[in-house]
Amino acid sequence: MQEEIKIKNWLQENREKGIRFLQRLVQEGSTRGNESSAQAIIIEKCRKLGLTLDIWEIGENKLLEHPVYRSDRKDFTGNPNVIGVLKGTGGGQSMILNGHIDVVPEGNRKDWHQDPFSGLLEDGKIYGRGSTDMKGGTASLLLAMEAIISLNIQLKGDVIFQSVIEEESGGAGTLATVLRGYRADGAIIPEPTNMKLFPKQQGSMWFRITVKGRSAHGGTRYEGVNAIEKAMLIIKALNELEKMRNAKINDSLYQNIPIPVPINIGKIQSGQWPSSVPDIAVIEGRIGVAPSETMAKVEQELEDCLSQLAKSDEWLRNNQPKIEWFGGRWLPGNLEVDHPLMTTLKTSFEKVKKEKPIIEASPWGTDGGILSTVGNTPVVIFGPGTTEAAHDVNEYISVDAVFIAAEIIALSLLEWCKIDS
Repeated sequence: MQEEIKIKNWLQENREKGIRFLQRLVQEGSTRGNESSAQAIIIEKCRKLGLTLDIWEIGENKLLEHPVYRSDRKDFTGNPNVIGVLKGTGGGQSMILNGHIDVVPEGNRKDWHQDPFSGLLEDGKIYGRGSTDMKGGTASLLLAMEAIISLNIQLKGDVIFQSVIEEESGGAGTLATVLRGYRADGAIIPEPTNMKLFPKQQGSMWFRITVKGRSAHGGTRYEGVNAIEKAMLIIKALNELEKMRNAKINDSLYQNIPIPVPINIGKIQSGQWPSSVPDIAVIEGRIGVAPSETMAKVEQELEDCLSQLAKSDEWLRNNQPKIEWFGGRWLPGNLEVDHPLMTTLKTSFEKVKKEKPIIEASPWGTDGGILSTVGNTPVVIFGPGTTEAAHDVNEYISVDAVFIAAEIIALSLLEWCKIDS
């Protein structure tokens, strides 16, 4: 197809311009609550492309009161969601291209080889927090759209570009787009999949378990009950629950993932004095949710695990651990491997890469669960970054991968939305 050749050539000719755009995006440290400057760059690009813009600050009552909303953030002032629509001529399928602008904190700056928001280009890689998760993917989306627009290729279906906040904290930004009415016949989210296709996505939930003990002097610790020791029993039980839950998963898309749905202990707090027996321990963690599971079912499994443990320990039986479900939660996504959207992406991938794509299930949660479950929009996760680099120091993304992903996404838009000839 002549248009496919033109897109490849356009991306090659505009490589330097695309690199500069991604560098600018990475240089804006869009951590939680500081997304506005990076969104300003997105807005500028969307205006240059002639997209119809919708810019708004989320936080409306229907969002805050929605059962999926679990964020602890209530004030989004000054940090908007941004949507840019490329309107089709009619008669084609629509596509959402969803990227999140928020990035996780940079951590200890001394561990970085350069400034965490340098956007440094070195040896074909761009470095900086958010480069792989997922500003590189967002750049691929916009490059794909810019190529189509610059070449005057008219699509029949609408393309809805979304730059959302709050993905890293549970997906409030994408939930707000769905509640605002944005839905489509398909969606691509360019999270760092290392160019693999993820039709299925793990969900996850945060939990907090409070364990009671009885304080005493450390010299006569036998007169107290150490909350840390009781917490250790709970952690051991959670490890066994993890093994049991994962033993039941036989989906072939998880065959290369050692622990499909992990239970991670991320935080423990207890004690105030070395010579005192602590009377409270608090465990905070994350439990994975398989694509075929519901959040309620997984909640019940963990709660049942604690109840069973309490039956075998007299202290816990009389002082039941308290569990709370708090903070971020990411809905699972479950798209059929042979869905037409998958077929479209696979075909485009093979045209560009001259090989078949690797198809797996996502090992982490994304905004895809919200788009598919709440928005009833089929979703595939596909992007140029690498999972290993995400959230790590010296995060980077390959420039080549950004442009290859852009070409694959552009060809997918031609096929999915259809060209108006």
